[in-house]
Amino acid sequence: MKDTLIIHEQDNVAVALRDLEKGTKVQSGVELQENVSRGHKIALRDLHENNNVVKYGFPIGHATAPIKQGSVVHTHNAKTNLRDIQSYTFHQKLNKSPYKQKNLTFNGFKRTNGNVGIRNELWIVPTVGCVNGIADLIIQQFKNERGGDVSPFENVLVLKHNYGCSQLGDDHEQTKQILADAINHPNAGGVLVLGLGCENNNIEELRDSLGDYDAGRVKFLLSQEADDEIQAGVECLHAIWEAAKEDKREAAPLSKLNIGLKCGGSDGFSGITANPLLGRFSDFLTAQGGTTVLTEVPEMFGAETILMERAENEEVFQKIVALINEFKQYFMDHNQPVYENPSPGNKDGGITTLEDKSLGCTQKAGTSTIVDVLPYGGTLKKPGLNLLSAPGNDLVASSALAAAGCQMVLFTTGRGTPFGSFVPTVKIATNTPLYEKKRHWIDYNAGTLIEDISEDIVLEDFIQYIIRVASGEWVNNEKNNFRELAIFKTGVTL
Repeated sequence: MKDTLIIHEQDNVAVALRDLEKGTKVQSGVELQENVSRGHKIALRDLHENNNVVKYGFPIGHATAPIKQGSVVHTHNAKTNLRDIQSYTFHQKLNKSPYKQKNLTFNGFKRTNGNVGIRNELWIVPTVGCVNGIADLIIQQFKNERGGDVSPFENVLVLKHNYGCSQLGDDHEQTKQILADAINHPNAGGVLVLGLGCENNNIEELRDSLGDYDAGRVKFLLSQEADDEIQAGVECLHAIWEAAKEDKREAAPLSKLNIGLKCGGSDGFSGITANPLLGRFSDFLTAQGGTTVLTEVPEMFGAETILMERAENEEVFQKIVALINEFKQYFMDHNQPVYENPSPGNKDGGITTLEDKSLGCTQKAGTSTIVDVLPYGGTLKKPGLNLLSAPGNDLVASSALAAAGCQMVLFTTGRGTPFGSFVPTVKIATNTPLYEKKRHWIDYNAGTLIEDISEDIVLEDFIQYIIRVASGEWVNNEKNNFRELAIFKTGVTL
């Protein structure tokens, strides 16, 4: 195994692939001036103050002081180049896909609207957080009355959240839209919408926002109107079970897969191993007619022009410009710095600036054409690579991907995280030590990509793994019963 990696021929830094001691002469011929932790950057030549630091072939910031060849380049001597709202010009640079149609299939649950679920679950969706506890009791009694056997449902759960009341304007509408998206999700074989009765996210308005839905599989209950809301809820679940009792998995083409792309707890290897693996997978899946979705808008800052060049047309380009600048304006409206440095964990793992983070983050989008841009709460309309408006927060962004219609989320991490969204959330390690330490969190190891395993071999293995997950193999967040619905709170609470 090499001790350093130069990602792009134009780079003036290398990445340490393991912990290295002062005095070590690395492959590039540079002698280290100090100890270097794995994932951190090493100057390949002397850098003067204000010289750009180049990684991935792009500037990730500038030196704030002279940096000697062989020294660590990080937050103590480098800073972002980024500015606030900018103007952009459309310069299209599209790429031809290297992948061919393979006619692969997975086994899923076909829905009457043409969508396919990769899970067949029974959900209770509260209109307001006040009834979360009631929902738990309804599920407990339903399972008891069925002797614990809820098949063909593979799981029964509550999509708990804290909102649905005391919200105004767009904030209220966003909550309603995310819940409507969840009710219509293909992984849900049936849904009980459970309200209290006095919340402003009232059931009638929520029902009207659903569009066409299967009345046999979606039921509504107001707790304040029922004499015994527990028993009434249990009866609703039994009725949904009757409508779904013949459900079974059937072969479906990969074109029916919608997959979210997310990273969190990143490190210096994220843009080298796991994120590029997701990029290659995204290119492969879109070549099969499937759909991938990239979000985390603040982690596009500094790499946005790379995405803009791949817009399908000028209309999509303008949507990307609006996506970027409107999210910057959101920061500015709250008097917060637009280009805040990455989190303490990201810094500890070797990520220095937001450009460093973003250029690694956007690797998940591969090289495919961007066909559409969705607002927060929006749902997928076009197959192919989509962008989605949502923050970088892991739980909020993953929930937004699921709400958009993604049947699973692929989540890369260099430091590890146990959480899961309300769809299967596949954790992909950027490095082997994390995979070996947290096997109860991590589902797949992309660290082999710096251990002399070829990209093609790893991609083929990953494709087969994702097909198994889509066909019913549980991932760790499901095994651990770590399931979250986190809604983006943006407005006043009464």
